[in-house]
Amino acid sequence: MNDKLAEYQKVQAVAKIVLEEIEKFITENSTEKEIAEQCKKLLEKHGIQESWYYGCPALVLLGSRSCVSVSGKDYFPSEEKVGAENLITIDLSPLKNGIWGDCSRTFIFENRKIQAKENVKNDEFAEGLKIEEFLHNHFKNYVKVGMTFEQIYFEMNSEIQKLGYENLDFLGNVGHTIETKKENRLYFEKDNKTKLNENMLFTFEPHIRKAGKKWGFKLENIYYFSAVGVEEL
Repeated sequence: MNDKLAEYQKVQAVAKIVLEEIEKFITENSTEKEIAEQCKKLLEKHGIQESWYYGCPALVLLGSRSCVSVSGKDYFPSEEKVGAENLITIDLSPLKNGIWGDCSRTFIFENRKIQAKENVKNDEFAEGLKIEEFLHNHFKNYVKVGMTFEQIYFEMNSEIQKLGYENLDFLGNVGHTIETKKENRLYFEKDNKTKLNENMLFTFEPHIRKAGKKWGFKLENIYYFSAVGVEEL
């Protein structure tokens, strides 16, 4: 895996670049479908022609659908428009020469444009972004080689609940390993007694909402074990 780490970093870097570039294309009249199509074009511009996730390079959810948890094989983008104020999640699954990327971000649309997190005015939006960052930091500090996937599943779901949020994932998990075949993925889920080893690449992707509220937040990165611990790819 170490020999291929640079290859994974290149593909994941493209996903991160596209998630930066897409901001300028999103307007109040943009729909999920249009945003997904533009993400695909941007991925292609950077040399990514394929997706490992059921042929779904960009899974976009906004507004009333931000809390929807759906597999790429069942996803169809809607014609719902962004409007004056909204929350948009974009999950990219690029594939190049058998190498996966996997990255998602939550975007806040206020005052007719995507806002930097420090400029977000809506308190619920601002809090959700901070909670996602907190969870990722907790994940990096908590996870160690030799822990089981189930152990991490219980820890992170407990943390989500303590913060007053709920896990929206349709399978209840919070991430998976990076593989060469979809069916080989190992999930951070109940009853998975497999232990993490130092050569694994894995995602952390809590899809959450504040209990009783309507907005669903996502933040996904790929992580790996380095000499100093868990690091973001």
